[in-house]
Amino acid sequence: MGGVDIPGDFHLIGHSDADVLLHAITDAILGAAGLEDIGQLFPDTSAENKNRDSAEMLAMAWEQVASRRYAIVNIDCVIRLERPKLSPHKSAIRERIARILGIAPEQISLKGKTGESIGDIGLSRLCEAHCVVLLQRS
Repeated sequence: MGGVDIPGDFHLIGHSDADVLLHAITDAILGAAGLEDIGQLFPDTSAENKNRDSAEMLAMAWEQVASRRYAIVNIDCVIRLERPKLSPHKSAIRERIARILGIAPEQISLKGKTGESIGDIGLSRLCEAHCVVLLQRS
């Protein structure tokens, strides 16, 4: 999650490494710059994207956005999952994302929300992440 291994009794499943947070950040960065989404850049129909590292996808997307003279002002993220608890890992996640993007960890807000045992999130069948990115032209 966010490029950090978090111990747990289950794992997420996806075509790439299924890092839902890095995927959401990638889409938010691309969207803020008015570019195509992660699925268009890294389609799940392409064999080269099978088990691909989401940090690599984020870095490649950021290169495209930065080349258009954008700078990241801040990133605000909400991760919805029942378990594991994210609080012990938030600092490491923020630091990892900051390293990928070349920004300060203080520019990244990260919140974890549970489903309180209700619905697919509360029953640990689903994890989702939502991110908003503020860009500024340099």
